[in-house]
Amino acid sequence: MTASRNKYYTSMISCFTLMTLAACTATEQEIPVEVRIAHATPAVSVTARGETTPVGTPNADAADDPAIWRNAADPAQSLIVGTDKKAGLYVYGLDGKSRDFLDAGRVNNVDLKDGVAINGAQGVLVAASDRNDVANAKIALFRLDTATAKLTAIGKVDGGRGEAYGICLGRDESGLSAYIVLKDGTINQVAIDTSGATPAGRIVRTMKLGTQAEGCAVDDRTHILYVAEEDVGLWRFDARASGATTLTKIAAADGKNLVMDAEGVAIAPIGEKDGYVLVSSQGDNAYVLYRLRDDAYVGRFRVVDGAVGGSEETDGIELMLGDFGPAFPGGLFIAQDGHNAAAAQNFKLVAWDDIVQALGLPQP
Repeated sequence: MTASRNKYYTSMISCFTLMTLAACTATEQEIPVEVRIAHATPAVSVTARGETTPVGTPNADAADDPAIWRNAADPAQSLIVGTDKKAGLYVYGLDGKSRDFLDAGRVNNVDLKDGVAINGAQGVLVAASDRNDVANAKIALFRLDTATAKLTAIGKVDGGRGEAYGICLGRDESGLSAYIVLKDGTINQVAIDTSGATPAGRIVRTMKLGTQAEGCAVDDRTHILYVAEEDVGLWRFDARASGATTLTKIAAADGKNLVMDAEGVAIAPIGEKDGYVLVSSQGDNAYVLYRLRDDAYVGRFRVVDGAVGGSEETDGIELMLGDFGPAFPGGLFIAQDGHNAAAAQNFKLVAWDDIVQALGLPQP
């Protein structure tokens, strides 16, 4: 277990009396997953339809965060980018097989955007939170060649002082921004320009959460940034550089609907403004949905063993709705699996329609 996962403790007071003197001692004991699940709101079960090959770093907390590129012309040929945070970036096909690996060192989270100007041509930009220097965060930038499934590094930009942790991309009329979440809860919004030969980045705004945070996602329709503060809960900010830096709590990590650590964040956009924000409830191996239009709790699910294994202790998640071919009707949900049996960690692939049916969500 990572340090961030090793926080589920309770104080047990043991009192004893010796002659006429009483003394009490406090001890800490890890709460088993089974106990945390027993106190949490019930979750429905779904099974994964696929999984990626394990990352190359064995016997370690290594796989972390996925991103999805959908091939509109041939959805079954869509691609997944995933981090091995000890080593670099993988590119996978929907069959789960590795198509490429780029040694990028300690990159933690990843996101991507299509239709970005990269050195004079439109392409797919991949951004990763680079923690190779824990005192100085960087945003590592790459071009994804969708024809060959190969990644090419194009440079790095500054992400601010501190250890890089989470990252997500958002786009509005002012351009493309990367939101880099530092380990202490600082969130720097960095304006990204990759149109020239060398990428440029400029911190345009800083937001702050009180404690360690990581997962984030941006809804480009409404320009809302969602961030998970691990021990506290899920928050939202105005994602625009001109917006206020005040924050609104959507959900508390209270051990019921959302069990700390609150980790990965993903969005299911439906219509002009509605849909769901999903959060990894890492403490009890579940995923929680909240409705976008009113922040209301919707439901919880787990990915359990089926044709492939389930997922546990999930860090990063990603979701994209739409056509991904017959294997993944409705869209593709991806969850990092922190405990992949005897193999190294990997990513589990789930059809969105399976989640919709299990939770009884309205059909679009």
